[in-house]
Amino acid sequence: MKFIEVRNIYLPCFFIILTLTVFVIINSCNQSNQQSNLEAQIANGKLLSQKYCISCHQWPDPSSIDKKSWELGVLPAMGKQLGIKMFMGQYFGDQKSTINISDWQNIVTYYKSMSPISLEIPLPRIKPKSDWAIFTLQLPAIVNQKIPAMTTMISFNHSNNSLYTADAGNNFFKWNAGLSSSLVYKFDSPVTGLSYSNGTIKGIITCIGNLAPVNLKKGKVFLIDLNKKNTKPTLITDSMPRSVQTVAADFNKDGLMDYVTCAFGHDFGGLYLIKQNSDHTFKKEIISNIAGGEQVITGDFNNDGWPDVMCLFAQADEGIRMFINDHKGGFTTQTLLRFPSIYGSSSFQLVDFNHDGKPDILYTCGDNSDYSKVLKPYHGVYIFTNEGNWKFKQTYFYHINGCTKAIASDFNHNGNFDIAAIAYFADFQFHPEESFTYLEQTKPNSFTAHQIPISKYGRWLTMEVADIDNDGKDDIILGNFSTIGRGLVNQKGYTPNWNQHIPIVVLKNNAPKPIKK
Repeated sequence: MKFIEVRNIYLPCFFIILTLTVFVIINSCNQSNQQSNLEAQIANGKLLSQKYCISCHQWPDPSSIDKKSWELGVLPAMGKQLGIKMFMGQYFGDQKSTINISDWQNIVTYYKSMSPISLEIPLPRIKPKSDWAIFTLQLPAIVNQKIPAMTTMISFNHSNNSLYTADAGNNFFKWNAGLSSSLVYKFDSPVTGLSYSNGTIKGIITCIGNLAPVNLKKGKVFLIDLNKKNTKPTLITDSMPRSVQTVAADFNKDGLMDYVTCAFGHDFGGLYLIKQNSDHTFKKEIISNIAGGEQVITGDFNNDGWPDVMCLFAQADEGIRMFINDHKGGFTTQTLLRFPSIYGSSSFQLVDFNHDGKPDILYTCGDNSDYSKVLKPYHGVYIFTNEGNWKFKQTYFYHINGCTKAIASDFNHNGNFDIAAIAYFADFQFHPEESFTYLEQTKPNSFTAHQIPISKYGRWLTMEVADIDNDGKDDIILGNFSTIGRGLVNQKGYTPNWNQHIPIVVLKNNAPKPIKK
């Protein structure tokens, strides 16, 4: 009887323990299987991302942006390019998709699993100086307090010693020495580029068509005589996908001036050769159909006596490419530098920093208005040193949030190139002073940073460096694009406090006059 009683008491407990053990084993197996499945999805997602992403641009590392930006901004945009649509937080594919939905979900899992919660922004090793360095501020003589400043272009013509600007209202202005402006012409879209033909007063005007990122071909290129009043510009070409800048040269050596225009576009852009025919009409030809043409220069880069072209592309497949004249009316392409599609490339300049006879590259990235509007540790100013045969090595980096443009010049006349840099997407909430930085080169490849206190006067989108007062020293002209709408202020809870009416400011160079040798 005792045995039966003991059995009756412990038998239910035995079954309970057995059940719990089985549950724990099964649950452990499920968790193990789930973990194995997740690891498999991540591994497969990485391989798939490398397969599909590099077909359009350089492969993006998950660590380049934060998890939220991947999930809500970049991945939906990437999916769209592959024919994958998002609705109510879910992805859907169809027969037009270039990737099946299962593979796409693995890519999504990879980026969401391997990206950081937030990006770590580096602090400068040496705190920048907050001073005016060698500069003093000069403001326009008259400021219209009723019109918001939306400067889209600044250019100085050395032939007639005149400063020109343009704005989002399609106005094209000329400025005198006292910083008073007069309207030269009103175009049908904003002017984004002004260059000059062989150092003359013939201005080459590039109009973007649409400032907003849209797939419309309304850009135009004009020729205008800057020495004549009330002159009507001559149309060179139209129907350009958001054309930004144009350069001139006789590319086929037929005695007639030709032009090359970079068109940023949106999903579609390109680099165009505009040939002048014998009857002075023009024929437009595509050099490259890569979107994001941001800045173009011309020069004889291989020293063969024929003009070549170099262009910065800043959309998707970002990089600097050189187009060598083939003497047959076309060009061969060489990629000099390539950057991840998330960088937001914004400007470049050829500068021989080390005085070895080979041009180095000054480069900035910081466009932060797309799908990941967070501060990024790789935004800022770079120097790539030319090691010969147009091969480059990064030798300098200075972090500036949202850096937009940099121009090098020997501002203090000590024989070394210094750098002026602006940041349209600076950390305005906590570090507005980084919107303009003067990097003074104190020894080879070593710079002292000066944050000039001018952030309250505007938000700098454009910049020109020129000796506007003809005293032998380069001054700096900054263009204020003050608008706070259209999602251009990325930091929540921050109310902009920069001046919204001053169109330009001048940083007058007060360095000692250069000693004539």
